[in-house]
Amino acid sequence: MFLKMHNGEDDSLVEVLNLQQLFDPFAGQVLGRLHAGEELQDPAPVDKGQLVFPSGETLPRCWRDPHYGDQG
Repeated sequence: MFLKMHNGEDDSLVEVLNLQQLFDPFAGQVLGRLHAGEELQDPAPVDKGQLVFPSGETLPRCWRDPHYGDQG
């Protein structure tokens, strides 16, 4: 799955290599590969807080917040 790294100055595409990490609200990072330039980049951890969908939409809260379903 491709997501966009939104860090203010560069909106590069990131190929998420481990979807389980993406869907796990307890995982703060995902294994991804930055798609920038012509050479294939090595996989590296990427903070989920920097990722958005290519449309600019944020990731669902249930993917990011381990307390999403808690009763308050």
